[in-house]
Amino acid sequence: MAQLLRGSQYFLPTLRENPAEAEAPSHRLSLRAGLIRAVGSGLYTLMPAGLRAYRKIENIIREEMDAIGAQELLMPLLTPAELWQATGRYDLPELFRLADRNDRPFVLAMTHEETVTHHAREIKSYRQLPQVWYHFGLKERDEPRPRAGLLRVREFIMKDSYTFDRDEAGLDAAYSAHAGAYRRIFERCGLEFYEVESDVGLMGGTGAHEYMAPCPSGENDIVLCANGDYAASVEVARSTPRRATLPDTRTAPEEVATPGVGTIEALASLLGIDPSATSKALPVVGADDELVLALVRGDHRVHELKLQNVLGGEFRPATADEIRTAFGADGGSLGPVGIDVQIVADEALREGQYVAGANRNGVHLWGVEAGRDYQPAQFADLRETDAGDTCTQCGGSLRIESAIEVGNIFKLGTRYSEALGASYLDESGTERPIVMGSYGIGPARTMAAVIEQHHDDDGIVWPKAVAPVDVHVVVLGAAGQEVIDIGERVATDVRDAGFSVLLDDRDQRAGEKFADADMLGAPIRITVGKKSLGDDAVDLKPRSSDEESRVAVDTVSREVANLWRVLA
Repeated sequence: MAQLLRGSQYFLPTLRENPAEAEAPSHRLSLRAGLIRAVGSGLYTLMPAGLRAYRKIENIIREEMDAIGAQELLMPLLTPAELWQATGRYDLPELFRLADRNDRPFVLAMTHEETVTHHAREIKSYRQLPQVWYHFGLKERDEPRPRAGLLRVREFIMKDSYTFDRDEAGLDAAYSAHAGAYRRIFERCGLEFYEVESDVGLMGGTGAHEYMAPCPSGENDIVLCANGDYAASVEVARSTPRRATLPDTRTAPEEVATPGVGTIEALASLLGIDPSATSKALPVVGADDELVLALVRGDHRVHELKLQNVLGGEFRPATADEIRTAFGADGGSLGPVGIDVQIVADEALREGQYVAGANRNGVHLWGVEAGRDYQPAQFADLRETDAGDTCTQCGGSLRIESAIEVGNIFKLGTRYSEALGASYLDESGTERPIVMGSYGIGPARTMAAVIEQHHDDDGIVWPKAVAPVDVHVVVLGAAGQEVIDIGERVATDVRDAGFSVLLDDRDQRAGEKFADADMLGAPIRITVGKKSLGDDAVDLKPRSSDEESRVAVDTVSREVANLWRVLA
């Protein structure tokens, strides 16, 4: 049954001024509308109105998960450390670790792959597959820089779902089913979003996609083709850069004096060439303490995650002493010729001749050519995609947008099942590891993304599917008890018609009530005032427009229903 909430009793701690600490619109408006309150850095309480919006998003997710045959369960936050040790994730810096009174180690889970795989060990036969399980579970993450309200926090609830299949074909089907469910979820929440290729990151596995809601406050950059046929996160985006502007070729490298030159810009200016005619050297040290020289074109930037994936693990910049020992020169004069160091070169350097450091301070080389003058251990995609690059799919122009990640899906394969011994017997009695997928959505982050995309200067403009309340009835109480009685009648009739209603019966000035109504952003506002005594009518207004209509009290519930049908 729909609820009727009374403003005089409802805890809705709105704010008149913008909080100084809030920069992102969703953070600012969530605080001002009384949806959230901070407990500590990256720790938030969902206040009553915020929890109502959250529950609507959660219910949409639950309906779509149930529709693809997923079974809901609930897993604990506290997890034995041995499960994380078995998968090699126990030492992740983002993980909260603790010990009980008997010094047994535990983990506060930031994801639940270990726990769910532990339960999957009870699957014994191919006849029990496939399985799809999900839960809404609390997560803890030792986030080094919480910011932007609900967008980057230390504690949050995630919808995690997991699929268990016999083989890759089964995983592909489960992955596709989840992708379809995710598209329906975000469409129902009123979000504009992109489904983009992504890096597997901490989760591991063989493939991943992210669901990105574009907005200026987003911390993720996504690459989009103008023709609409390619979308990827910058971590995995592939593109064709503009053609390099190269000088005349040389039969062998030629030295050129470059005293005091330490940047690509200074080098290009001194030699009168385009920065694209140079190569940029980045010496790094991998997890095995081996020095590696990463090379990109001078007008490009190394993407750290791409390089990390190529090196097979984390790396750090080489120290000044390490650089001098390996190259005999300081940074700014480094290059790939005549060195005993493993070289990884970006694909853009595969063809052509470039100006590179000579590994002597103040000296560079004209005409350095891969294959002739140095041999890379491998060519790889190391660079950041730039706006204006060309799409590898269709040749269209690429652009880069900021976005919020609201969901992700991963093909885990057998990484967790092999580590934790989750296997089944096939028809022939052969034991095989279960093939898994993992799929996450953050309901609170989705709520923040909705606010980022749906607000104006006065407050939130909720899509009707996720609004905390459907109708906000504002009673201008200074007109007397008779007006209040009309407001009660209107609110009750609208509630009885199936709409949730917030009746603002507080003893406050009209301006404050209207400001709170705009800030909270219910899809429909009804105003009851002194004029209602004379014509037995009220003002009906959608939050998404300035159009206001006068409707009879006796027909208000029907008019609300008619307006509701046309609202987004």
